[in-house]
Amino acid sequence: MSKPRKPSPPKAGLVGLGLDNTDGHKRLTTGEQFAIVGGSAETHDRMTETVVKTFEELKTRGKPLHKVEPQELAEILHKSTPR
Repeated sequence: MSKPRKPSPPKAGLVGLGLDNTDGHKRLTTGEQFAIVGGSAETHDRMTETVVKTFEELKTRGKPLHKVEPQELAEILHKSTPR
């Protein structure tokens, strides 16, 4: 008889996709809950900075990604985007 499986924790992740690459360089940055793919060096760096700041803000708020409402996440992402 097999053991009953523990329910897996909820999963959530962010994906950033940059489409402005003209130099042919393939850029990929991943973390536990995110993946940043493509883009020019500038775009890729901005997306990466946004994701890092977003997760810092979530930590400050004491909320895991999977428990944040879409509207709140959109506000955090907007606030975290470098100008």
